[in-house]
Amino acid sequence: MSELLAKDIMTKKVITISKDATVEKSIRIFLKNNISGAPVIDEDNKMVGIICEADIIVKMSSLPFPMSFGFAFLDNYESYTKNTREYLETRIEEIMSKKIKTVTEDMTLSKVVNIMINNNLNRVPVVDNHNKLSGIITRADIMRSMIK
Repeated sequence: MSELLAKDIMTKKVITISKDATVEKSIRIFLKNNISGAPVIDEDNKMVGIICEADIIVKMSSLPFPMSFGFAFLDNYESYTKNTREYLETRIEEIMSKKIKTVTEDMTLSKVVNIMINNNLNRVPVVDNHNKLSGIITRADIMRSMIK
């Protein structure tokens, strides 16, 4: 039996996010589809980045969070909520990862796994021979392939 290829286990219906989408819209897409990341595309459907929960949360962690109760808390809380509202309107293009690791449809599963492990990736986009997005492989896809 030959080794599985990326195209054998990839999710073909890829949920993408526009580079012009806001952080809030991206969060809603993640929650609605029960995903933790997605390729980012431009107006020509070209992949220009990838966004994940960690990208959103790390940026969020720089917002001034109120730490204690009292008058100072109220001032800090108002500032925090204002900054959070502004952050939710941030375009994904501003916070996405621009260095994209991809794999090809004909790459062996063992090579895909090595790329994901060596680059600490939870997901990797799959491209066809024309470098066009054709799928995505997540850790769940790999686990699913193990028990088929």
